[in-house]
Amino acid sequence: MKKILFYPLLLLYSAAMMQSCTKANNYPGGELASVIAVADIRTIYKGTDITLDTKNMFGAHQMTGIVISDQSGGNMPAGLLVVQNNRRAKLRGITIPLGAAAAGYSPGDSVVIDIAGGVLKRLNGTLQIAGIQANAVTKISSNNAIASQKVTTNILRANQDNYESTLVTVSKAGFDPLPTSTDTYAGDKIISDGNGKVTLHTEAAASFADKNLPLSANFSAIAFGADSSNTVIPQLRMRTIDDAFVIATDIAPMVISGFLTDPAGTDANYEYIQLLATRDIDFSTENFTIVTTNNAGASTPSGYPVNGWATGDLRTYKLELKSGTVKKGSYFYVGGTGQKIDGSASTSMSSSNWIGAFNYSTANSPNFNSDPSSAFGTKTSNLLANSGNAAGIAVFAGTNITAASKPVDVIFYGTGGSLYDANANVGYRITNNDFYDVKNPVTQADQPFNRQGTNTAACTLPVSGSFDQLGGEYNPVIGRWTVSRSTTSLPLSNSSVITDIEGDKATKLK
Repeated sequence: MKKILFYPLLLLYSAAMMQSCTKANNYPGGELASVIAVADIRTIYKGTDITLDTKNMFGAHQMTGIVISDQSGGNMPAGLLVVQNNRRAKLRGITIPLGAAAAGYSPGDSVVIDIAGGVLKRLNGTLQIAGIQANAVTKISSNNAIASQKVTTNILRANQDNYESTLVTVSKAGFDPLPTSTDTYAGDKIISDGNGKVTLHTEAAASFADKNLPLSANFSAIAFGADSSNTVIPQLRMRTIDDAFVIATDIAPMVISGFLTDPAGTDANYEYIQLLATRDIDFSTENFTIVTTNNAGASTPSGYPVNGWATGDLRTYKLELKSGTVKKGSYFYVGGTGQKIDGSASTSMSSSNWIGAFNYSTANSPNFNSDPSSAFGTKTSNLLANSGNAAGIAVFAGTNITAASKPVDVIFYGTGGSLYDANANVGYRITNNDFYDVKNPVTQADQPFNRQGTNTAACTLPVSGSFDQLGGEYNPVIGRWTVSRSTTSLPLSNSSVITDIEGDKATKLK
């Protein structure tokens, strides 16, 4: 009987001990420690000043991190030390008013800071830990790598707390309005990356305040908060002029503005691509090439595309554009000989400007050069794949397309399949546009292929029976997307007409 009573009591005691341990060690990271993640510090603030202690910091009294602020450029708020860390898979930052001692730290310094007793408060729009003395900061090492988060302006504004007091990179951004040859960084300037807008602030005394503004650049900067009518909004501050990486301007002669992958009925010879000319083009004197790619599991050759867009067979199909004309700002079409808006029973598009109509379902890739070696692509019922794996469209200047050829515009929809081999460094080449960067915006490392580095963007997979309208706004003067493209599935029917796909939401020139 004693044994029977002993075991239930033991179980109750064990459960009580486990519950006690759980309550005592309720730090979100899973264990009690002397160091707290910056991500957890930021969650303590609820809108009013609060003094940090071991109770609200789950037993911790220190934080660690990498210094990202740099007082040498004269553009940081005076006396602020900005530190970020990546703990629990969250890169977060915090600002500490340290006075003159802040200038003694350099970007890349690793520090440990005793923050118990500090006051978490929002000053001048930025969340800070006030009341920290200089002797509470200990430098551990120098020249450590600094992580920067690539972020679009709309995501930055919508999730400011995730990025505030961290180093961010806004890629392919330009100034709004366009700068003149005499405009400089000094003051508040609006930058736009095609997804939204944000303020780039430069102090009049900054070392680069008098530098002229570029037309387009990747901007690395620390994201601070700024008060605006009682609303905190993000404000970016570059540290030095080296935080602006100027992008060379490559003006695309045409851009991809939409496509139909799955018309009603048979796909054979009824799929098409819509393009928008950014200048007048006479294709008889200036040739171009459209190449499509299909990466479905059954498409041959299998594996990674060693020859890139020139792979041929059922992986890529080449269409040469060598006749016809188009005016700047006009849409034109390339695709099957059906020339219908949504399959065989639908409205004819034959009166539209077709620069290339090809019988791709019964003929191998057309060869207008009288040179069989210049054509590639086996006849297919799906010029524009809809298998679920990645497919793509690329535009090239000229007709001699090789593995080394770089497109003037390119888009992919879907992400699956064998696209990029990092070991052999082979794949489908991209260009600088609203989707892709030939150099990593953060590290400036070369990344000339789709799915390499940051080149992971893709349009959404098309909806059956819909025209994929890409929208966006392209400025051919500066070669930059002032409004980025994004997929809108526009339902079609037999009675749809050309104005349905060339309407207000179609791609436009600025």
